[in-house]
Amino acid sequence: MGGVLDLNTILVPFSLFLTVGYNVFLWHSLKRKPSVTSMGMETWRRKAWFRLFKEDGEKMGVLGVQTLRNPLMETILISLTAITINIALAAFTNNAYLARHSLSGSVFGSQSGQMFGLKYLSASLFLLTSFLCSSMGVGCLIDANILINSSDEFSSPGYAEMIMERGFMLGVVGNRMLWTALPLLAWMLGPVSFMVSSVALVWGFYQLDFGLRLPVSE
Repeated sequence: MGGVLDLNTILVPFSLFLTVGYNVFLWHSLKRKPSVTSMGMETWRRKAWFRLFKEDGEKMGVLGVQTLRNPLMETILISLTAITINIALAAFTNNAYLARHSLSGSVFGSQSGQMFGLKYLSASLFLLTSFLCSSMGVGCLIDANILINSSDEFSSPGYAEMIMERGFMLGVVGNRMLWTALPLLAWMLGPVSFMVSSVALVWGFYQLDFGLRLPVSE
């Protein structure tokens, strides 16, 4: 039992600290120097595209709809994936709880009823948050699609840009919440799999956020 408690009390906080610490570091980089992150570069390109679109909106109306179509479909897919996994997780947790005696040993961690409930609630919370943020992002992107193609009499360019950026940011948050829930799902197999999944997730996030940026021409 001592080995089980040691794995849960050491590897799980370390994994959580690693994931939270990386997201704090990413937020700090976006605020201080957004040009070093891919998300900051994408935001800069979207704002440049929006200004160009409003300058010649009559000729680029169809292009605006097509440009927002792919992010809209991606956000819808993320929300559907999150809620589907959350529904399937309930059935999986019930079966795993009934068969928890077969997952004995220090590698699998504690298999008590309270620990199973904690694992399920933590993963379900992130999945539901992903679904909620993605759903709100879909609504914002749909509104932005209408606003950017409407005349300035109905909405100001600044308001349309704000709604568009809000939709993209909610989509990004929903995406990150969904991916962050994967190590929590792996936690059901033990704290070791949780730690390995968290390290792999942070490494993938770092490559995506800092390894794929493009230079900006002044």
